Amino acid sequence: MTLKQRLAKDRILVAPGVYDALTALIAEQAGAESVFLSGAAIAYTRFGRPDIGLVSMSEVADTIAAVCDRISIPIVVDADNGFGNALNVQRTVRVFERMGANALQLEDQTLPKRCGHLDGKTLISKQEMTGKIKAACDARAGDDTLIIARTDAIAVEGFDVALERAEDYVEAGADMLFIEAPQSVEEFNQISAHFSRHVPLMANMVEGGKSPVVDAAALETIGFSFVVFPGGIVRAIAATARDYYNNLIEQGSNDAFRSRMFDFAGLNGLIGTDRMLNDGRRYDKGAP
Repeated sequence: MTLKQRLAKDRILVAPGVYDALTALIAEQAGAESVFLSGAAIAYTRFGRPDIGLVSMSEVADTIAAVCDRISIPIVVDADNGFGNALNVQRTVRVFERMGANALQLEDQTLPKRCGHLDGKTLISKQEMTGKIKAACDARAGDDTLIIARTDAIAVEGFDVALERAEDYVEAGADMLFIEAPQSVEEFNQISAHFSRHVPLMANMVEGGKSPVVDAAALETIGFSFVVFPGGIVRAIAATARDYYNNLIEQGSNDAFRSRMFDFAGLNGLIGTDRMLNDGRRYDKGAP
């Protein structure tokens, strides 16, 4: 089943945020039907830096390739603002699609962009963004690669202007709509009332962000088709890593932490080491 076919079903699609092949594998093993490759999560984990436009297109492309080599479920990719103008957007779409992306999210922020739940965002014009969406649609190799249009206008120009921008983005050809950082459940309801009969809607849940955290079942009832939890895994791992390192430095061993970690065999079981080594032996010279 393609991502496009899955989104056509009534049941909301929940996409956990991932940042590398290991987190994507664990999400798939947990039963995820799709994953969201978060640009913020890449910035946090690869560079230990905030989501302020520091990650390059090629670094995201490399990550897509590694993730798609390890999992079989669809991957939705945070493509930031396309890493430049409309021509950059077209290159980004072509490269990400070749690497294995099933959908690309494009936003209407200026360079350098920043996390949708940080203050101080600025926007490109509505005309420039509609041009980027059209360029993205023209560049994709197949209609099953979805273009998700995101607007950050609520925080910059207000809720009503965000709806106006979103209307133009849908008209420009966006396959899904993402209005970032609604500030109340009522705003989620208004977005759904305005658009859900015309285009699938995406929601973004950020613990401690500017939007109320609404669970998937409630978002489905409101009328949303797709919800991502982009940075939750990093917040969870960072909290665990801080406790792990504090314990190791204080105690000089991992004994007190053993119940909260895989042992060597457990991790190898998770990633399928024995199976992979057995596959390798099949190709050894002289093996039957």
